[in-house]
Amino acid sequence: MSTLASELTLELPGGLPAADVLDRALRAASPAEVIAAALKTIGRERLALVSSFGTESAALLKVMADVDPAIPVIFLDTGWLFDETLAYRDTLIATLGLTDVRSIKPEDETLSREDPDRELWFSDPDACCRIRKVEPLARALKPFSGWINGRKRFQSTTRAGIPVVEDDGQRLKFNPFANVSREDIEAIYALGKLPPHPLVASGYQSVGCMPCSSRTAPGEDARDGRWRGRAKTECGIHTTKTS
Repeated sequence: MSTLASELTLELPGGLPAADVLDRALRAASPAEVIAAALKTIGRERLALVSSFGTESAALLKVMADVDPAIPVIFLDTGWLFDETLAYRDTLIATLGLTDVRSIKPEDETLSREDPDRELWFSDPDACCRIRKVEPLARALKPFSGWINGRKRFQSTTRAGIPVVEDDGQRLKFNPFANVSREDIEAIYALGKLPPHPLVASGYQSVGCMPCSSRTAPGEDARDGRWRGRAKTECGIHTTKTS
């Protein structure tokens, strides 16, 4: 465990919320230090990492595996994922030695009731994300007091101000890659000899569900290919309380 994590005090001076205290302490920390501090603060049994196994996911998973490969990893299998993403998940589990990856699916009853024709992604993408991502994640996170995710400030203007640690309304939320650059991500891939997501070579900078992901053009933000042509920019798991 890093020196920063081992020396981190969890006392809350001035009555500040734990998230504010941790964010101040970890504002300049490396991703590995943030994950180590999260592990020390929460404990492995109460901490989870949420990963899409998307185009940049291997970097965060590599850093986590170097700290502790047994931290639980939650993967939302929405029923609309690319086959390449499912294969990539299996590749990274084997490559990084991850020991507790939990693939979470939407409830069959909910899908039958609210999306029987699998057209909800077109008519109401927010509702589609709710039943396929937001609700399954809330269910999966119930046993946990903190979670780690891979959002980065450089990904889009809507993510430019994310903190390193925040309170999502129910638990602590750690963003260890908040401060990293695209060059940092590339360096982690190169040093770790990590395999790229199979769709990167086809022009996808950000990959989610098949109907709502598209290739991006040079100069576009990584997430410009998500929900193209709509005002929607997030699936909801980062804008909805994970109760």
